Amino acid sequence: MNKAELKQLLKPLIKECIKEVIFEDGVLSGVVSEVAKGLGGAPLVEAAATPPLAENNFDEMKQQSLIKQKKKLNNHRQQLMKEMGRDAYNGVNLFEGTTPLSGAPPKPGAAPAPQGPLAGVAPTDAGVDISNLFGAAGRNWKTLAGSGK
Repeated sequence: MNKAELKQLLKPLIKECIKEVIFEDGVLSGVVSEVAKGLGGAPLVEAAATPPLAENNFDEMKQQSLIKQKKKLNNHRQQLMKEMGRDAYNGVNLFEGTTPLSGAPPKPGAAPAPQGPLAGVAPTDAGVDISNLFGAAGRNWKTLAGSGK
């Protein structure tokens, strides 16, 4: 038996079986009712809108979190200092005679501090004395500059 003969025999049988399933078992009516439900608009259900979170609430939470972190860090530092003990260096103050750095450290996310030729110099630094620059050497200045004899 070849392919064409098999097709000729099976096609009417399959057609009859499909008709029985669709019409007699109620499959077609189920499909139609599901399509009708899909075509009809679903009823709108209004839900109460949730109020948006206030920015102030978020800012307050952020501030509280930062305060908690600072307290925790300070407590940790104090605990470390207690563990080190005051006599850890035989009573010698390692920072005696030093002064703290001028200016506060930059805050995270802040713009960088301006840089310049004297950015790292303390404002109280006297610098180099140039008051006698034109004093004793002043008579030879024109000669050194190459503009006179």
